[in-house]
Amino acid sequence: MTRVVDHGTAKLMPDVDRERAWLLTVDGAPQSYVDLDDPAHLEFEYARRLGHVLDVVAEPGRPLDALHLGGGALTLPRYLAATRPGSRQDVVEADRGLLDLVTEHLPLPGDSGVTLHRADARAWLEGAPDGSADVLVADVFGGSRVPAHLTSLAYAREAARVLRPDGVYLANLADAAPFAFLRSQLATFAAVFAEPVLIAEPGVLRGRRFGNAVLVAAHGPLDTAALARRTAADAFPARVEHGAALREFTGDAAPVRDEDAVPSPEPPDGAFRIG
Repeated sequence: MTRVVDHGTAKLMPDVDRERAWLLTVDGAPQSYVDLDDPAHLEFEYARRLGHVLDVVAEPGRPLDALHLGGGALTLPRYLAATRPGSRQDVVEADRGLLDLVTEHLPLPGDSGVTLHRADARAWLEGAPDGSADVLVADVFGGSRVPAHLTSLAYAREAARVLRPDGVYLANLADAAPFAFLRSQLATFAAVFAEPVLIAEPGVLRGRRFGNAVLVAAHGPLDTAALARRTAADAFPARVEHGAALREFTGDAAPVRDEDAVPSPEPPDGAFRIG
């Protein structure tokens, strides 16, 4: 199934190994993977790391109020609905054509608790009520890059405003050595949140390749020990960096102002592309 959407050409491809599982790509770049029969199955490495964070932010099974910036094939909203039934979730996706494709061919269960909003992520965030979310998941890519207006100090402050005092911010980012973008994001969120955490595969952190990293930020302590156990036991193990080690990694990077914001770097050819 191929369709031209608002921001490129989307393709839904079935997984031959899983009966009702689908891969979503946009302009050849993998965006989401969904198994309709097993929504708790997270195929992509970065999605599993986001899932690990969602698993430890509250006691198992407790419903959460979640805000997702970026929809894709609604992988994480489906995951949260399955692992924390009764959660109330808002999903903001700017690409109306993409959202129509996904809801038409990969419909959500009627009791999912998910409400879809066709809007720009930052514009919607700026209109959201104070203290209305337990978790905010940012997985927004224009093509293969995080848009600039979702990287600044003003944006981070809006995220903090919408989160409750014990709320947690999660973002899927991508970068490579020397990590100018990733370091700037860490500095930006450290200026707003007391507890920044980074989860990434060791090869990425050592500068061996371009790859995804999950930024986590909270006002209070996070259970980094539980996160480290989960990410270390994954099929593709990742490291959890926080505290002094993360401050050393961030170095002298400065928070990003709106007027200086830039998108995340363009991935090198073949980094994520399929077909």
